[in-house]
Amino acid sequence: MNLAHDDLGPRDGQPVLLVHGHPFDRSLWRPQAEYLAGRGYRVVTPDLRGYGDSSTGDTTTGLDVFANDLVELADRLGLDRFVLGGLSMGGQIVMQLMTDHPQRVQALLLADTFAGLDTPAAKQARYDTAARITEEGMERYADELLPKMISKQTRATRPDVEAHVRRMMREAPKEGAAAALRGRAERPDYVPVLKDIDVPTLVVVGSEDEFTPVADAELIHREIAGSTLVVVEGAGHLPNLERETEFDDALSAFLTGKRFTP
Repeated sequence: MNLAHDDLGPRDGQPVLLVHGHPFDRSLWRPQAEYLAGRGYRVVTPDLRGYGDSSTGDTTTGLDVFANDLVELADRLGLDRFVLGGLSMGGQIVMQLMTDHPQRVQALLLADTFAGLDTPAAKQARYDTAARITEEGMERYADELLPKMISKQTRATRPDVEAHVRRMMREAPKEGAAAALRGRAERPDYVPVLKDIDVPTLVVVGSEDEFTPVADAELIHREIAGSTLVVVEGAGHLPNLERETEFDDALSAFLTGKRFTP
């Protein structure tokens, strides 16, 4: 799978691979990519298959498929080991990649994500939503999701963020988004494998996140020995956009505090 991607910063910089969530694209990580590239990191931000400029013919895309796509991209770019970060579904893909290819990962960023299984009702809701967006497209779905994606404070003070988030969701290809929802409904439980993660890990969550509340981040933090937890006040599900300065400061402090080996 040839993923569309941006590759910023010096080619000999510490590699950082950032994975967007649903229903977004690689522009989700633009603030962090520019920030880190300006500080000497090599930052790769792909569009997952079926999102943005990456195509797919899948009707169901498992998280293992997404993870293998990322490893294939890293191989093509000559990235043997890298810092790996993901938000929401991207965080679940990161956990899958860490399970399947642990030797590739030097450090982890898990932002606003959930390690456990869906309830039966939530699982069915993913299938129902996949059917709905396949039939009617993304616009109504995006408009319904938006108030839960970002906090009330963000909507009141950051029209630029609201417009960016709305655009990403409305323009997400409906077939790819539906395929990911079906695959995500069948994902494994990552909670039992969290204790096996032995690389430096930063866990970030918005204080107002409705989709993956602070309690979900606290569980991940408890299970991963030595991990760091940062709660971004006033942010919802997308703290990297809503409060990019606080998010970037936390990520930079985490990365500069670690020693990475090839």
